[in-house]
Amino acid sequence: MGLLLIILIVVATAALFRRSMFVSPMGELSTLYPTPSLTVPHPILGDLRVRQGIAHCINRAELIRSVYPWLEDTRLFEMTSFVPLGHWAYPQDAPSLVSYPFDPEKGKSLFEEAGWKLAEGAIYRTNSSGQEMRLTLTTSEADFRMTWSSVFKRQMKVCGLLIEHNRVSGEWLYETGLKRRDFELLAYAWLSQTNPNGRTLYQCDQIPLAENNWQGDNYVGWCNPKADQATRLATSSLSRETQRTAYRIVQEEYIRDLPTLPLFNRVDVYASNTALQNFTPDSTESLYTWNIAQWIIPGRDTIVITQRSEPTSLSVLVDDSYITRLIGALLFGVDYTNVGYDYQPEMLKQIPTIENGAVKVNVVQVHEREKVVDVDGNAVELWPGVHILDAQGNEITYNGGTVQMSQLVVKYEFVDGLTWSDGVPVSKGDYALSYRILCNLETVAEAFRLPCEKILDVDFMSDMAYVVTWKPGYQGRARANFVGQPYFLPPIGRQPSHQILSDGQRLADVPLSYWGWLPEVNRQPLVTGPYVVSHWEFGKKIVFIANPYYYQGPPATPKIILRFLAPEKAVEALLKGEVDLVAADSLPPNQIEMLLEAQADRTVRLHFIPSIYYELFAFALYAK
Repeated sequence: MGLLLIILIVVATAALFRRSMFVSPMGELSTLYPTPSLTVPHPILGDLRVRQGIAHCINRAELIRSVYPWLEDTRLFEMTSFVPLGHWAYPQDAPSLVSYPFDPEKGKSLFEEAGWKLAEGAIYRTNSSGQEMRLTLTTSEADFRMTWSSVFKRQMKVCGLLIEHNRVSGEWLYETGLKRRDFELLAYAWLSQTNPNGRTLYQCDQIPLAENNWQGDNYVGWCNPKADQATRLATSSLSRETQRTAYRIVQEEYIRDLPTLPLFNRVDVYASNTALQNFTPDSTESLYTWNIAQWIIPGRDTIVITQRSEPTSLSVLVDDSYITRLIGALLFGVDYTNVGYDYQPEMLKQIPTIENGAVKVNVVQVHEREKVVDVDGNAVELWPGVHILDAQGNEITYNGGTVQMSQLVVKYEFVDGLTWSDGVPVSKGDYALSYRILCNLETVAEAFRLPCEKILDVDFMSDMAYVVTWKPGYQGRARANFVGQPYFLPPIGRQPSHQILSDGQRLADVPLSYWGWLPEVNRQPLVTGPYVVSHWEFGKKIVFIANPYYYQGPPATPKIILRFLAPEKAVEALLKGEVDLVAADSLPPNQIEMLLEAQADRTVRLHFIPSIYYELFAFALYAK
């Protein structure tokens, strides 16, 4: 009996040990799920004081100016958290977060506390065993990263840390270096999103290991139970305030533990006519034409913009390229915008939320073999072994029988007055036609088809609203960091079901496989946006004129001309006054210095926008 009691105590203690180990604020490293791959802290980076020292020794402004020497004010581009400044999830009282301002003396002091001393006359620090303080920095061979990382190397030398450079191909870095956690200090780029997510980046069970065949994106092996729990809450809750509170906790723990170190946003540059008004490019709204109906140059009835590429069709069902979507904002308008890391309704009447009553959450009984959406956001049949969220938001493994899950019912309501460019009001039949087309599994691209697989039912209740009942488990996001659109954004657009084609057929009766050949779809579509197509000179330009039936009234500028020019030709045309806007993707970096001179002469205006991409360091918390 005594032996059995001892065994039970040992087993219970082991289980408790597995669930209580964590990364402490002072770098006592372990993991919630200990394995042979995660047992020994990295001899240098395993000490939090070293990571903090590195952070204090970094001069972000100097790093930024090494690659953007023309950028005068760097503060808007400097990052301290994985959530960028101005994001809805970034704490408004940000000073309460731990910060690591440039302070090399503080950095040196932290190195000293960690046992790395600088002997008299020495350049680099050593520990009590005489080992030199050195780290290998792995980067891609990209000139951009090579430039700023060389500056970082000099900054660390000032603090007594030797950085050796390991240059690798981008393919190896992302396919092997990160996945296999084969680095000490790694510099790479990541992406900020309106939904911070973090499910795969920071949770304890997402650490890639040999034991799990290197699955997961928690490349540094950070495991913090408090942050882990908050991340789960943030990614399972539908309440914005709950998410905001949870993400604050995650950021507090993240910044305190420093598993990675965000450095700075990349810079997107637009160049425009100095007289162009209301042009407002944004980090997260990829379609800079989103508010083109408000653009104006006083005294002019035409604005000329330029792009390097030309679409093959004006329908995204036929051509899903960026240029087609960019033009789509002129022709079809936008249901919503994504400005400043948040969403705003445009043709959508409001963003559906639980608070405004447009989102309802039903608890339903789900049985084996029923269609559900799993934790990865995939539409699947429910079988034992499938990972799902239960009705309480807990991630569970289905083991058979009946389980309670949440099911979203969302009402998407649109503004009054939406009208096609032939004067016919938008009807519920137009939404129904779009739904039928989008859910044609044989002909529609996967990018459009995915939402349909997660829809249980649609009620086209009126000409201005429809209600979607989603399959149990759907929340419009998943553990993956790059996911489809959230549940509160309308999944179904509109198509002119009333349109009569040149051969007398109704558009609604034509098989989708024929749409790619229809001029009424590809060249001269009926639209609901601020402009219609006047004419298209292939290889040269598209001319757009005001849509007389646009629901907001006539756009500020009656005519827009989109010219197709190579980047060097675009800048030349801008300087000559032949075009009024060159977008970031068409602006050669080697032309910016010349454009700065033109800006000084008030010939052009440059717009410097923080990109959604940012540079960061990943620390190896454990020895290989």
